[in-house]
Amino acid sequence: MLEPLEHSLPMKNRLFTLILILTLIFYAIVGYHFLTGWHPIIIMIFAILLGLVINLTVFTLLNLIGKGLKSIQLKSITAILSGIIVFIILKYVGFGWPIVFYSGIITLGILFCIAIYRFQLKRSFRSSAFLLIMGIGVGYVLLILAGSGADPYEKEVPLAFSTNTNFLPSEATLENPAAIGPYTVKTFTYGSGTDELREEFAAGVTYKTNTVDATWLIPDWIDKKKKWRERYWGFGAENFPLNGRAYMPEGDGPFPLTLIVHGNHSMIDYSDDGYGYLGELLASRGIIAVSVDENFLNGHWSGDFRGKEMPARAWLLLKHLEQWRNWNTEEGHELSKKVDMENIMLVGHSRGGEAVSIAAAYNPLPYFPDQAKQTFDFNFNIKGVVALAPTDYRYDRKIILNNINFLSIQGSYDADEVSFWGMRPYRRLQYTDSISRFKSGVYIHHANHGQFNSTWGNSDFGAPSKWLLNLNPLLKEEQQQEAAKVFISAFAEASLKNNQEYRTLFKDVSIAKQWLPVEHYLTSFQPSNFHTIADFEEDLDVTTAKDDTKIQTSHLALWKEQNLPTRDKGSQENNAVIIGWDAETSASSSDMGVYELTLSANDASAFTTNSTLQFTLGAGNHEWLDINLTEAQKEAKKDEDKREVPQLDFTIQLTDASGHKSAMKINEIKGITKPLKTRFTKFKFLDKDMIGEDWEVQLQTYHLPMQRFITANPEFAAKNVASIKFIFDQTDYGVVVLDEIGVSGS
Repeated sequence: MLEPLEHSLPMKNRLFTLILILTLIFYAIVGYHFLTGWHPIIIMIFAILLGLVINLTVFTLLNLIGKGLKSIQLKSITAILSGIIVFIILKYVGFGWPIVFYSGIITLGILFCIAIYRFQLKRSFRSSAFLLIMGIGVGYVLLILAGSGADPYEKEVPLAFSTNTNFLPSEATLENPAAIGPYTVKTFTYGSGTDELREEFAAGVTYKTNTVDATWLIPDWIDKKKKWRERYWGFGAENFPLNGRAYMPEGDGPFPLTLIVHGNHSMIDYSDDGYGYLGELLASRGIIAVSVDENFLNGHWSGDFRGKEMPARAWLLLKHLEQWRNWNTEEGHELSKKVDMENIMLVGHSRGGEAVSIAAAYNPLPYFPDQAKQTFDFNFNIKGVVALAPTDYRYDRKIILNNINFLSIQGSYDADEVSFWGMRPYRRLQYTDSISRFKSGVYIHHANHGQFNSTWGNSDFGAPSKWLLNLNPLLKEEQQQEAAKVFISAFAEASLKNNQEYRTLFKDVSIAKQWLPVEHYLTSFQPSNFHTIADFEEDLDVTTAKDDTKIQTSHLALWKEQNLPTRDKGSQENNAVIIGWDAETSASSSDMGVYELTLSANDASAFTTNSTLQFTLGAGNHEWLDINLTEAQKEAKKDEDKREVPQLDFTIQLTDASGHKSAMKINEIKGITKPLKTRFTKFKFLDKDMIGEDWEVQLQTYHLPMQRFITANPEFAAKNVASIKFIFDQTDYGVVVLDEIGVSGS
């Protein structure tokens, strides 16, 4: 039966009003997040007005088209089409959600509105039930979006620290590198003195600096990127400022110098004041620290340079160093002779973490490699580079560093840079002289991207995408920054002050457990005198290593060399050997898996009584063993309970040329951490689409002093090692990833 006209029309008008209001709300959301530098409320008002114009335009057009078609309810159609338009705009301007998820949410919202409409139209059992179901669905989604999430893997990896202190020298008494030092800290800013937006770089500067012309470094400074940026900042690429926040120890000096540079954040949400916690710490310990302002190179609604700006990011750091060198040598200047220009460190975060490597690579060059007509004349004594959650793909050149200390730190819950890109420049770094240096990587479980900067917050995405992030598992900001302080300060002590005892912290992180948040830390460490026996990069032959060292195995269920993937199917740019054993499927339970290297004369000669056997190792996925199953076996296995993730352990046995053997278990040195799984989003199915796999292989370094083997068997001759044998005798099954086997002297 048809509804009375006088009843249906008001209801349709009500529907029109409802959807109109909802679309205007969505326009307001878009406006709020459309960052222009104006106040968000002003942009919201503009967006709402735009929404009204669009609604009126659609209504007018349909009115013209539909004249004479009296059956068409123009208001309803206007509302529907306006809604479709705003949803499309929202998807591409505001909501960077996967299309299926976004469409599902929108569909749910529309169904909820329909349910309200039907309930108002006729309050029957069906309409009430429909409204209740839709209300529960909407409420459930809103509840999840509003919550902080949960950690589904909280209990899977129980051990936070190795309990031993095998590598803490008895004569060493390390002080907490994150403890405030003896120096009073003076803070000031320097810059152009004309900044239109930031008082601290205008009248608030202590020292004025000249601007620099970077037009030849950033050719993409054109069109709307140029127009809107110059309108906002009041300057262009031809007169970039040298702005910095300085944290300086009071005293005569000279003091080592550290530059800290941010990454790509919203350019109008200034990033340079987010490293005060590092600046204050380093300055209190006798190191000048400067947080460099490069916000004008960051992303904006008018566009992102997408890596084309990386040369400028790096070059600006060198121009800051140049400015400090000028002050240091200028007679009568307050900063004259305050800086130890022989000891410089660069610290970068995110794209800044890639920029510091580029700057270190540019530093000795006579010409700019992308435009050789431009000359360089820097040649600073940069002793160390620190890359915090860095990129390693923005610049279109592969940077290879030489003869420098290097540290990279990464969080497992970094939703911006989801893989440990900092290990790629780590592995490319080359040592070609006899000076003692080192490189290290630190992987911190539950650390994210943004909290290394105190202003970026715990959401690695901006709204509305951040509503999807699973924030519950994250370290608290103060915990993450405390960890950063421990590692960066220890690195600075070793690199800038030659306090080499702090190297031990990167070899065995349990030394620092009283200063660090209770968490999982995977550390890699390699000294410059490292002698490589096998790194699996040389060829396709799995039975050979470098220098004619031979490899043989027995009773392995899995043995292959491959390039390690990232969780998003990219490349770690690192080959390793994957070794698996499975006594449960062996012909005999006594068949133990063995991986053995028979050393060449050159590799054997690298060992001394004071040297250390060293390799990197990580847990693999024991389910990789299923590669050996037939289809019938795989089908039968579906009904079986999944095998538990094993807590791995195995034996390392060395044999000398006379046949004397000495062995130890790997857990006597350091436990093997189970795969560190992550849940980045609140909805499990979204992780696969937005992030990738729930974990990726992360290796850590194991150091086995030859003295330990000599103590275990005094007859064993450490100077005459003939073979290294990995015997998988402690668990029935398991998979490990092994790499960078070699010998170090320290």
